[in-house]
Amino acid sequence: MDADVVIIGAGVAGLNAARVVKRSGATPVVLESSQEIGGRVRTELVDGFKVDVGFQVLNPGYPALRKAVDLGELGLRSFGRGVCARTDGRLVEIMDPSRAPWRGAAARLAARDPRAVGRLALWLGDRAGADVTLSESLDKAKVHGFWRSLLEGFLAGVIGDDSGSTSASFTRGLVGWFLLGTPGLPAQGMAALPARLAERSGAQVRRGVRVTSVSPEGSGWVVKTDGDTWRARSVIIATDPWTAVALAGGPSPAPARGLATWWFDAPVAPTRSNLLHLEVDRRGPVVNTAVVSNAQPSYAPAGRHLVQASTLWREDRQPTESEVRRHAEAIYGSSTADWRVVAAHVVRDALTPVLPGREAPTIEAGPGLYVATDAGEASLQGALRRGAAAGERAAAWTGANQGPEPVEG
Repeated sequence: MDADVVIIGAGVAGLNAARVVKRSGATPVVLESSQEIGGRVRTELVDGFKVDVGFQVLNPGYPALRKAVDLGELGLRSFGRGVCARTDGRLVEIMDPSRAPWRGAAARLAARDPRAVGRLALWLGDRAGADVTLSESLDKAKVHGFWRSLLEGFLAGVIGDDSGSTSASFTRGLVGWFLLGTPGLPAQGMAALPARLAERSGAQVRRGVRVTSVSPEGSGWVVKTDGDTWRARSVIIATDPWTAVALAGGPSPAPARGLATWWFDAPVAPTRSNLLHLEVDRRGPVVNTAVVSNAQPSYAPAGRHLVQASTLWREDRQPTESEVRRHAEAIYGSSTADWRVVAAHVVRDALTPVLPGREAPTIEAGPGLYVATDAGEASLQGALRRGAAAGERAAAWTGANQGPEPVEG
């Protein structure tokens, strides 16, 4: 079997690569080992609820996202620009100060230590010197107390880690994206993103096909699967980083970071807020929780409310449902006794760690061979960007003519 470009993996990186290749005039074929597209970005329908496999959000501020899809077609509804933090026995709304001045309890917290807020702003803008860990960078900036705990608590759910070992440079970039765009959810769930990418690519996606090897042959490549052999002028490996190393070689990435999400059907919403909720001095496993249907009503049937509660997950840290319920109850200040579990997801490889000094692997892995994993850029922006970049290189290698890609949405 022949193709101009064989793409291994139908996650968002692989599908975005296929879109770019197809647009160039070349013919892509996508091989996916599972029966579903999207990779980590999937949505299940359970009893009328839409539950994403692991709590995720879509940030319209991502440039690669705006190039890849028409955001208007997704029916995106946003969360609030801020967080609701449980501290000193009360819930405090802390909104993005670039959009509105702090009032009430948030203003009083800022007035308690005005220099701390300034130091936090300086930390965000610091680009000097070698990259260090998040903890080291906050120490250097003298960010301590409430504001440090708030930032670290928020980031724990974003980067899947509360050890402070993540790259400070990468973390600042993530915070910058949150300030640039207001994350939200598509009307049909996060799975709408890979579905739209697949439609726009027009590529042939072969599901349930496990690739066993990739090897050079003449001026092209041979891709062997459990049942077939494909020959292509170019190959893009858009799998998880560990599978990519097995197929193309290269240094092994750090062990994956896991997340677990419980989805609850709440007869009565614990809050009307569409903000992410967390506890500053975390005394339980929940890193963040939200009434998702307050942000995107289509996630729940009429008259019901969908609540997510997410935790870190490790082999030696596996919170139970009762622990999650107790902590959610403490955060919201209301009972969870009548909440019904809709679904619970453990995503063991939810995030690829980005550590100081570990650069993202190069996209070119050989003449006509490209790797488009999110290693080094563990975000949807990173996956989409690297997928598009791999698609451009593969299309150029096949000799197809490709003009500059327009920005949409």
